[in-house]
Amino acid sequence: MIYSTGSNIKVFACNSNRDLAESIAKKLGLKLGDAEVEKFSDGEISVKINETIRGADVFIIQSTSYPVNDNLMELLIMIDAMKRASAGRITAVMPYYGYARQDRKARARDPISAKLVANILTSAGANRVLTMDLHCAQIQGFFDIPVDNLVGSPLLTNFYINKYGDDLKNFVAVSPDLGSVTRTRTFAERLNIPLAIIDKRRPKANVSEIMNIIGDVKGKKVILVDDMIDTAGTITNAANALKERGAVEVDACCTHAVLSGPAIHRIQDSAITELLVLDTIELPEDKKIDKITSVSVDDLFANAIKCIHEGVSISQLFD
Repeated sequence: MIYSTGSNIKVFACNSNRDLAESIAKKLGLKLGDAEVEKFSDGEISVKINETIRGADVFIIQSTSYPVNDNLMELLIMIDAMKRASAGRITAVMPYYGYARQDRKARARDPISAKLVANILTSAGANRVLTMDLHCAQIQGFFDIPVDNLVGSPLLTNFYINKYGDDLKNFVAVSPDLGSVTRTRTFAERLNIPLAIIDKRRPKANVSEIMNIIGDVKGKKVILVDDMIDTAGTITNAANALKERGAVEVDACCTHAVLSGPAIHRIQDSAITELLVLDTIELPEDKKIDKITSVSVDDLFANAIKCIHEGVSISQLFD
């Protein structure tokens, strides 16, 4: 669907997810704004805005995924450029919000980097943030500007409804850890399927150990649900454990496909039949394997941008 918008809206993009940005702009019936985001020979980032934006309602699309710091700096510098060029309002559209996992002090002397990023975005000149599935919803409270946190679960559940239909009665939704239970319960309720939980203990960062499975998965097809998959240790260990406990098929899904380090090899060698992801993070060619299926968030973000621009409630987009 293409959404009709007013003339005083401009959509720009940095370099992290150009394909998604172009698709969102197309849905809005717009072309991406004319801007250049490059690097000097010493690595400093250069931003040039090649059209007038005075008084415009500007949306800058940039996921702060790998390389996280470069992408974050691109966004900050473009926001600053827009502010100094007298943009009417600047919305940072961040389909994936980097540093979101550093949202609290887990140990003495830990930073709260998610809060620091919120402060920097505001100081740079952002008037609003539009994002999706923050790792911790309370991060919205780190900002003193409006934050809209879209929900990816309906896109995932619609995919499974269209794919499996009545066969969903043979499925169980599984939370890979206790922290994902609320998310997985909502997912299970949308599909009207039972819920199971994996209780695990993580001895150190990026290492997980499966301890116990709460719920009946024997003879069932299961769908593992998470907000993001990084090194894929948790999700692949969970999939293999579910297979050992009698699950006949294991699918998995997430909003943010970070997929760093050994993730692709782990997924390829795991018991996962299909991994469903959203395109909040651009998937490079070397990570596009047969097991991974991607669904686009372009329509949802385009609709949200239209609502924000027109001052219309976007609460229905959270359902």
